[in-house]
Amino acid sequence: MSTTINPLQRVTKRVNRNGEINDPATMRPLLTLVEYFDGNDVDGSIWCNCSPPPSPAEAYAVQKRVRAQPGVADVRVEIAMFDIPEWSFSEVVWVITSATPEQVESWFPKAVAPDTVSIGWGISAAYEPVEVPPGMHPVACWWD
Repeated sequence: MSTTINPLQRVTKRVNRNGEINDPATMRPLLTLVEYFDGNDVDGSIWCNCSPPPSPAEAYAVQKRVRAQPGVADVRVEIAMFDIPEWSFSEVVWVITSATPEQVESWFPKAVAPDTVSIGWGISAAYEPVEVPPGMHPVACWWD
């Protein structure tokens, strides 16, 4: 008998594989776009402070367009908490790229543009390892 897990069970297991995600000492998971968005229909799980907030499907479409930009190796969704039972929450998206923060910011429509864009891993948390090809760097896109 095979057991199939539903999307919420899958993302919960993935998010907590480094330990309890709501513990600030836990290494922050950096999910692929498919890992985060497959089965995510929870409004407010990402970019909830945009006006109007996009649906997860709309946010996924924007991030797939960012990932398709020249000089982009990957786009990852950082999970910082799982404080609502329906889905994990993200306020940071990482773009692995050779582009400048200004270029990365320009790839987002104004209605969902990040509040802050900066180069380099933050110092306030530990992150799962992600391949950063030579000549590229992580760019943090943060929504307040």
